[in-house]
Amino acid sequence: MNQTLQLNKNHLVASLHKLPGEFTKEDIINYVESQGIEMINFMYPAGDGRLKTLNFVINSRAYLDTILSTGERVDGSSLFPYIEAGNSDLYVIPRFRTAFRDPFAEIPTVTMLCSFFNKDGEPLDMAPEHTLDKACRAFEEVTGMEFQAMGELEFYVIAKNTGMFAASDQRGYHESAPFAKFNEFRTLCMSYVAQTGGQIKYGHSEVGNFTLGDTTYEQNEIEFLPVDAREAADQLVLAKWVIRNLGYKMGYDVTFAPKITTGKAGSGLHIHMRMVRDGVNMMLDSERVLSEDARRMIAGMMDMAKSITAFGNTNPTSYFRLVPHQEAPTNICWGDRNRSVLVRVPLGWTTSKDMCAIVNPGSEGRSSDPSQKQTVEIRSADGSADIYLLIAALAVAARHGFEIEHGLERAAETYVDVDIHKSENAKRLEKLDTLPANCKESAEALSRHREVYEQRGVFSPRIIDGIISRLKDFDDEGLTAKATADAELMQELVNRYFHAG
Repeated sequence: MNQTLQLNKNHLVASLHKLPGEFTKEDIINYVESQGIEMINFMYPAGDGRLKTLNFVINSRAYLDTILSTGERVDGSSLFPYIEAGNSDLYVIPRFRTAFRDPFAEIPTVTMLCSFFNKDGEPLDMAPEHTLDKACRAFEEVTGMEFQAMGELEFYVIAKNTGMFAASDQRGYHESAPFAKFNEFRTLCMSYVAQTGGQIKYGHSEVGNFTLGDTTYEQNEIEFLPVDAREAADQLVLAKWVIRNLGYKMGYDVTFAPKITTGKAGSGLHIHMRMVRDGVNMMLDSERVLSEDARRMIAGMMDMAKSITAFGNTNPTSYFRLVPHQEAPTNICWGDRNRSVLVRVPLGWTTSKDMCAIVNPGSEGRSSDPSQKQTVEIRSADGSADIYLLIAALAVAARHGFEIEHGLERAAETYVDVDIHKSENAKRLEKLDTLPANCKESAEALSRHREVYEQRGVFSPRIIDGIISRLKDFDDEGLTAKATADAELMQELVNRYFHAG
């Protein structure tokens, strides 16, 4: 067995000696029979961004073969707001590559993510996972490259305050126990996510930590490795499912909400992206500086930034986070290693020095080219996002950067190399456009940009119509200022959207 298989934490991989992308129906059946699996779960993303579940008791080999081959019917009108009840039956068909041993089930269970199909046996054009698939295919058709992504999933863990080893308010970044209280919870989450197939980069405590009354609030983050964008979305939705389930099991509350109180760090869902051709990361050129293709990708993000919020910032509390001086973006710009910008180019391993050998004499010689890790990161989205549609929108925006006539000029004019929120940079700040301030402005931006999203059949017009309608229904113009001045209103809104996304 090769090393990739040996180190994979998915129990099916270890048992079948295959990577998930190679799983077949017969593999699933053999695993079920050899491991004493008694149930199958289908899970699928709905219009609210959450995973829904359908349970099957395995009655016989023939029945198992049937559900794996033909899936099952579900009521689309109960899952998506834009499907009418009069013609709402859909099929859900399992994707074998997503199969994992359910770490929460007392009864031995295999769970798989599903795709939606219509009555004619065709992929449902408005389904979130199919929209992302279309966006990735369109990106590859235009650029000849694969669109890869990874997420930084931030969340608060909430529990009774013990009063011991109090952490410093808003100083929790990479804190260790005992000042960080939920490191063991986070690492257990990481272990469970890895069992579902998630490719995790690392985890740590984040800036946000505070105490209100007898309750401790601690912010944590789990960051993933870059993979095909479709897999990245699967991993993120499963990770949210794992974290919530484990929190429930251990008696903790967990929220991915963008903002849970004023003056404290909000939680984002930063998405890193890169382009790959024949297994090679194309974000840097031969001189190890950001490539022209990477700058075209960024130009697309700059052009579409306002409307991307329609997919990544989907309720009024999202805009409580997008305010100055909170390490969240407000202006449409990009830069290197700059946390005041919308799109950041993180510090890359572009130095020729072998830093490992410097601190570990005798360990000279790199085993791989670390510059291949380079990504760009968009920092606007939060945990309210529909993850599939958000990453689809980013793929569209990245493709758009290759299709506009003056992409490199657009990238040049939006580049900044200063902290734009410092007073001495006020003139530079005045020249930059801003992100929407509320759901209403986000809906208006999507309406202006909808043609780009609908090009090549990627986004169904019905999805765009539905998102615009839902955002406008919040009627939240001026709400951020009102809630900031009214603690009761702020708390009511936080409670309402506490488990959004």
